[in-house]
Amino acid sequence: MDVESLNCLLSGDYGRVKEALVKFNKQNSQVFNFTHFTSTGQWVVIWNKLFEYLADPAMPHRVDCLMAIKVLARDKTYLNETVSVEQLDGLLQLAGIGTVDGCDAAEEVQVEALKCLSNMIFQSTKCQEMCLNNSSTEGIIRRVKMYKEAPYGYDIKYFDMKLLFLLTAINCDIRAKVRDQLHGLVYLVETLDLFMSQAAIFKEFSDKDLDLINEVLKVLFNLTVRSSDNLVPEEEEATQFHRLVTVLHDLFFYRTLNRDKIVLLHSNIVNLLTSVPVSCYIELVCSLTAKHDPPAAGDGIDPPAIVPFEGNNVYVLHVLVEFLRKNFQKAEKKTDQYEMLSPILTVLIKAVRADGVHRRYVRSLILPPLRDVRDRPEVGKELRNYLCSLLTSPCTQIADLSAELLFVLCKENVGRMIKYTGYGNAAGLFANRGLLGGRTGNGGEQYSSDSEDSDTEEYKQIQHAINPVIGCYEPPKPNPLEGMSEEQKEYEAMELVKLMDKLQRQGLIQPCKIGEDGRPQAVDHIMELQDEIPEQQRDHKRKT
Repeated sequence: MDVESLNCLLSGDYGRVKEALVKFNKQNSQVFNFTHFTSTGQWVVIWNKLFEYLADPAMPHRVDCLMAIKVLARDKTYLNETVSVEQLDGLLQLAGIGTVDGCDAAEEVQVEALKCLSNMIFQSTKCQEMCLNNSSTEGIIRRVKMYKEAPYGYDIKYFDMKLLFLLTAINCDIRAKVRDQLHGLVYLVETLDLFMSQAAIFKEFSDKDLDLINEVLKVLFNLTVRSSDNLVPEEEEATQFHRLVTVLHDLFFYRTLNRDKIVLLHSNIVNLLTSVPVSCYIELVCSLTAKHDPPAAGDGIDPPAIVPFEGNNVYVLHVLVEFLRKNFQKAEKKTDQYEMLSPILTVLIKAVRADGVHRRYVRSLILPPLRDVRDRPEVGKELRNYLCSLLTSPCTQIADLSAELLFVLCKENVGRMIKYTGYGNAAGLFANRGLLGGRTGNGGEQYSSDSEDSDTEEYKQIQHAINPVIGCYEPPKPNPLEGMSEEQKEYEAMELVKLMDKLQRQGLIQPCKIGEDGRPQAVDHIMELQDEIPEQQRDHKRKT
C-alpha cells in the first residue's frame, strides 16, 4: 500500500478512512497472497487499526472495515501471533453470537462479521483453540433455536451454518460439545423440519432453500460421524437418529428446477447416512398406506414418487440405486472411484442389511434373474457388471465394499455369489472370509430359507456350459490330452510340476491349499498339492 493510502487509512478521520477502505477492498478483492503487506510490516499495523475502529461505537463504516479484515484474514503469516481474545470476541458480538444476548447491528454487519470469523478460524489454530472457550458455538445454537420465531435473513442462516460446519470439522472437542452439551443434533434436525415445512405446499425448494439445507446436512455429518455399527446407540441417541432418518426420507420427495442442486442434496444425504446406525435405516421405506403428498410434477422427467414393492413405497431405495448408477457413469477415472462410490456403496450395504424388503428390492435392480450369460459378469453396462468389475479393483476399499454388497444381496451364499460374479472375481472375498471351501458365510443364518432364484429359460438352456470360474458361457474346446498315451500325460504333468516348483523357488508364485478355516495356506513344496486331489474328487462327487 502506498504511503498516502496508508496514512489515509490510519488517520482516524472516518471520512478519509472510508475512502481508503473502499479503495483497499476493491484492489484486494481477489488477492490471496499478501506478501507485499507482511514483508513491510503493514499487515499487523492495518489489522490492529481496523479492530481499533470496530471497537469505537461511533465508527460509521463497519461493513467496509469488516470486509478489509476478511480480506487480510486470508493470509495466516502473522494471524496467530496478532489476533487476540478481545478481537475475536468483538467479532462474535458484531455477528450476533457473542456473550451479550441479541445484537443491534444491521444484518449486513452480522453477515460480514460471520465471514471474518470463518476466514480467521480456518487460517488460525489459535482462533480454533479460542473457540473452545468463547461463545461461538453457544451463540450459533442459541440463534438456531430462534429461527422459528425471529425473522433472520437467508445470509445470516447460511453463514451461521458455514461457520458451524467449520468449527465442527476442524476440532473434535467442539464437535462433541455441540453434539452432547448443546444438543446440536436435535436443533439442527428441527431446522431441517422448519425449512421443509416452509416449502411443504408444493414440495419444491428454491436454490436458496437447498443451499441452506445442504449446509445443515454437512454440519449434521460432522456431528454424527463418530457413530459405529459396532456400538448400539443409547435410547435417547437412537430416537434422535430415527427422527433424523425420517426427515432425510422426506427430503427425497422434494423437487427443484435446478437438477445440479438436487444431485448435491442427494450426495449430502448419502454422506450423512454413512454415519447412521443400520437399525435406523428401516425409516427409509414407508408403507403404501402412509399418507404422502406427491411432489410437484416439475418438468415431467422425474420418476414417480411412489414405487410399490411388497406393500411398501421403496421410492427412496430407488433413488439411492439410481444415484449409484449415475456415479458409476461419472467415475471414469480410477482415482475418482473411492470418493464417488464409497459413500453410496456403504449406504446400500447398510440398507440391505437393515431389512429383508430392502434387500429383495435392491436385489431385483442389481441382480435380476440371469438371461444372457455369454459375456463375463464384469463386461457390460448393467449395475451387476459395474459391481463385478470393481471386485478386482486395485483400490481395495472399493473392491471390499462391492464384494460385500453383492454377497449380502446373494444372502451370503457362496454358490449364489459364484453364479452372479464368477469364482475368479469373488475369490478375494472368499479368501478373506474363510469361504474358499464353499461354506456359507456366518451371516447366512439371518436370512429366510425361501429361495429367491428364478432361473430364466435362457439361463437354463446353457447352464451346463457355464464356466463357474469366469461366470459365463464357454464354448466347448478340444481336449488337449486327446490322443496322448498315459506315459505322455504323466510326462507333461511332471513337466508342469517342475515349472511350478521353479517359479516357487524363484519367489514368483506361492502355491497354496485350502486350510480347515477356509482360507489359503502356503505349501512348502508343490507336491503337497497332491494331498488335495482325493478330497476334491470326493467333493465333486457329492456335488454332482
